[in-house]
Amino acid sequence: MTARESGPSPANSTWTARPHAGFFYATSVEELLAVTLSRASMLDKHKPYLNQRFNAGCIDAATLTTEIREQGYLQPTHRLSLHPAIPRQPESPDPAPVPPKINGVTIWIVRNPENLTDEDEQRLNAILMRCPELEATRRHVGAFVTMIRDLRGDRLREWIDHVGADNLPALRSFTTGVKQDLAAVTAGLTQPWNDGPIEGTVNKIKIHKRTMFGRAKIDLLCKRILLLAT
Repeated sequence: MTARESGPSPANSTWTARPHAGFFYATSVEELLAVTLSRASMLDKHKPYLNQRFNAGCIDAATLTTEIREQGYLQPTHRLSLHPAIPRQPESPDPAPVPPKINGVTIWIVRNPENLTDEDEQRLNAILMRCPELEATRRHVGAFVTMIRDLRGDRLREWIDHVGADNLPALRSFTTGVKQDLAAVTAGLTQPWNDGPIEGTVNKIKIHKRTMFGRAKIDLLCKRILLLAT
């Protein structure tokens, strides 16, 4: 016969001297819960009053403690804070939204408005409403990006005049540099050709040069470049 079969059962004997024995002799979870939930508390007789005060709008533990102590309650205040009617801590306010980073705002400004998500567009509009200069900057940058995409170099002079009409030092400095080589910039915004393939070839040559650095001379580099071209 096992200890479970021969030992006392918490349902018909007292076992408070050895409370851990209840976990051994218990035959179900419900049996343990029945013992736990049946324990009396000094706060039980005050619970109806606490529920009444809570429903009336009083949720301050210190105030309620003072009131029930006048009725005979002698336990510490932290016991009262465990009552279901008393919130353990005040509800925390909603966290403030994280402000967007500068790089993110820059991407929103130069990107085509049709490619922005609804959330990004709303956040960008909220920023532009607070800064008229930034709103003007977005308008000019968008017009310049349109010239690049649609190859409308014929609008460059008009765009420069519009920028000069606004007090935007950064864009004015940019237009000053454009005026110094206006013909080349206009051609770049008009002709369908670009130096992309040349830049790609230069990058390939640099990669081959770095892989040989310190281990070969210019003659081997020339041979590798020629073999790559063929």
